[in-house]
Amino acid sequence: MGDATDIPLLQRLRATPELFDAIRQSSGSELSLQQSLRSQFDENLVRAALSVADARAKAHGLLPESEELWLTRVGLEQATAWDVARHKARRFPVGEQVLDLCCGIGCDTAALAERGPVTAVDFDPAMLQRCRWNLEIWNPSAEVQTIAADVRSLNIAGFLVHLDPDRRSGRDRPVKRLEQYCPDLAWMQQLTRTAKGGAIKLGPASNFMQKFPGCEIELVSLNGECREATVWFGSLTSEHPFRATVLPAGDTIAADPLSAWCPAVAEVGTWLFDPDPAVVRSGLLDVVAEKLSLQRLDAADEYLTGCQIVETPFARPFEVEQVLSGRIRDLRRYLQSCPAMEYEIKCRRVTVDANSLRRRLPAGSGPPRVIVFARVQGRTRSIVARRPAGHSTNSG
Repeated sequence: MGDATDIPLLQRLRATPELFDAIRQSSGSELSLQQSLRSQFDENLVRAALSVADARAKAHGLLPESEELWLTRVGLEQATAWDVARHKARRFPVGEQVLDLCCGIGCDTAALAERGPVTAVDFDPAMLQRCRWNLEIWNPSAEVQTIAADVRSLNIAGFLVHLDPDRRSGRDRPVKRLEQYCPDLAWMQQLTRTAKGGAIKLGPASNFMQKFPGCEIELVSLNGECREATVWFGSLTSEHPFRATVLPAGDTIAADPLSAWCPAVAEVGTWLFDPDPAVVRSGLLDVVAEKLSLQRLDAADEYLTGCQIVETPFARPFEVEQVLSGRIRDLRRYLQSCPAMEYEIKCRRVTVDANSLRRRLPAGSGPPRVIVFARVQGRTRSIVARRPAGHSTNSG
């Protein structure tokens, strides 16, 4: 966390664009760059500029206009992915005031401002300054006010809110337990009962199950990675307790996880399906399986199978070539006849050292193979498969 004393340094940094020009044009080592910069600029200014430049480099491809943004390492790590922020913002009614609590560098603020007025709140005045400057880059016509305050001190009754609680709270790594968030679980639960409606951003691996009765929890994935668990409450919730959304496609499915039950198969079918992580984390795997007429390989594993290929954003298909025992020697023996040029190793409930295994498999000029380790009828199996044409490793 910063404080108000950071703002004069930030303002000096913004007024010295030539410092960033020098960093961009540098081609030498980091040590020589620092020595060169410190011969021309104040040491504190150089240190701050290098930190911003490093965060901008890491934001490349993640946030629009990344080379111009005002970022910190932690602020970037906790920021909402741009596509996810815009997806959430669409659910808020157009034209109605929204409080963006713990706004950070302003990703959610900018997305929410596309549909109406926003009040951005953060405890850190320097972070609020970064938020304002980033909004000037992303959306200069946005109707946004900023307030430096502890969000727990505000009267939010009757407002629509978006909350992005601190998942570090002074720690080096994000925490998973909601009780360690700031604001903590008890305050977030009270928020769902006090505000008119809104959304709370949680880590997808957090212990959110059964913590928000009467709310809807949406698991959102982006490019095959589960990025967020969003708690929708009040006027913005739906009749379904869980939802899985796959971005950038935007497909979504909502239901009660207990509304479907998918029995395990006796053997693996012609096609194997690897479900999107948002589907798995939301508990909607059986719902998706039933919808797509697929079956589970095992009650204790998440892979699905079927006799026909199904094109769906909720699972990636693989054409099954052979089903073997879980013994590595049987897998190596099978692959000797036509070794592949490349092996992709996949597993969920079976622990496999993919790098070590890949070195032990025969190398050749055959087409790429996918090796899936999964449970079938309680036993570990290795399944040799291929990706169908048009399905890359990044396809959803």
